[in-house]
Amino acid sequence: MVQFNQDLRDLMDNLKAQAIQTKFATGKKRGPDFDTIYGLVQCTPDLSSVQCSDCLDNAFRYISACCSGRVGGQILKPSCRLRFEVSRFYNQTTVIDAQPPQSQLPPPVAGKDDNNIGTVIVIVVVTVGFVILLLVLVCIIKRKRKQRIANGRLLDDNIENINSTESLQYNFGTVEVATDQFSDSNKLGEGGFGAVYKGTLQNGEEIAVKRLSTGSNQGQQEFKNEVTLVAKLQHRNLVRLLGFCFEGTERLLVYEFVPNASLDQFIFDSERRSYMDWEKRYRIIGGVARGLLYLHEDSRLRIIHRDLKASNVLLDAEMNPKIADFGMAKLFNIDETQGMTNKIVGTYGYMAPEYAMYGQFSVKSDVFSFGVLILEILTGRKNHFFQNGENVDLASFVWNNWREGTAVNIIDPILRNNSVSIREMIRCIHIGLLCLQENVTNRPTMASVMRMLNSLSLTLQVPSELPLLSDNINSSGSHKSSDCSVDRAPITHLHPR
Repeated sequence: MVQFNQDLRDLMDNLKAQAIQTKFATGKKRGPDFDTIYGLVQCTPDLSSVQCSDCLDNAFRYISACCSGRVGGQILKPSCRLRFEVSRFYNQTTVIDAQPPQSQLPPPVAGKDDNNIGTVIVIVVVTVGFVILLLVLVCIIKRKRKQRIANGRLLDDNIENINSTESLQYNFGTVEVATDQFSDSNKLGEGGFGAVYKGTLQNGEEIAVKRLSTGSNQGQQEFKNEVTLVAKLQHRNLVRLLGFCFEGTERLLVYEFVPNASLDQFIFDSERRSYMDWEKRYRIIGGVARGLLYLHEDSRLRIIHRDLKASNVLLDAEMNPKIADFGMAKLFNIDETQGMTNKIVGTYGYMAPEYAMYGQFSVKSDVFSFGVLILEILTGRKNHFFQNGENVDLASFVWNNWREGTAVNIIDPILRNNSVSIREMIRCIHIGLLCLQENVTNRPTMASVMRMLNSLSLTLQVPSELPLLSDNINSSGSHKSSDCSVDRAPITHLHPR
């Protein structure tokens, strides 16, 4: 087994060297005691070579804890993964050997005719490629032109429908005056698709204005999503859309002003966190849960948010939470429960595994994000944080302490003095772990979460091990391939926000 581990390390080092350039590599290596070791390493396309190398090195460290002594295993990180087996598990036609055997055949001698033929082939390939490139560019330009026309018509139709019901269209000049010509002094923050400004209307009402970046097709889609969805939603735990402005190239969304900014500016700030006692944090957890329950079951629409995170939870003057930013939300018919997408949007660390890896989303995707949010609120730590110079996954950190009976250690030190509420905090950690279950059917619905939060006497199920730490041993006691997550598909191109 010592030789096997050495051979495995050599294989992984070789594949890493390839993957930091191509983001994906497979290969095999022959060992003295095993026929062949097959390996696969992969990084998400957005990583640089250095980031890919660091992520894979971090994953390699888990082998000794997760898979030492086994002849197969898999490590899944937020932005990379590795897998090894003693049987071939991928469907790639060309396999890169870690130690390719030297060919016994001498290289062919190139003659004059061969050189002429090669020159002709190169000229033909370059010419055909250039023609294809021109055709592709023409098609892209035509398609974008049609999309702009279609987007304008669809937006006009949506705005006409909204105007006739509940929303209000603002005059651009009115909003411009309210925000002092969108001055930097009124700027509240910068989002993925534009800036947000504070404003004051002539009647004294304070507003928050999101000014979407001009020329952004994704921004256009977010604008339509917000106008058509949020205007129809009314709940105390959802931020309220007051209206919109659609003039020329300007796209403005006008919201109620929420004075205490977003949740992340409190729980992740060393000074402001001290203001967040357990009573406030528990009220925030319950309020976000009520808001999600309304979106999933109680509104006249069925909506999946798809980007629930601490920065998208706003706090009003009484520190009541309001879920914001519905640009990525998906609307379902009342009898639909799930969907698929080829374009994954959202934020790393909050994405459910079936969504991040396969594009499958449902109300349980929001439940997973809610579980991460609970753990962040309780610990005062982000879903990935640095400890002793290493990047630590919050879910794994919490699970390790939960399994070892030291869950109290992960609670924000500011909260530990409140011994009366420790039981309530531990119960919330338990609920958070249930929301993070790998198997979608094992996660509770938001209705079940509300019952768990409201009744301390309700017995909770025991959570299963989280995907990264799974350790599969069959009933006979012999080892089998250890999979921290099941994923045989290439990582999808992600678009984090």
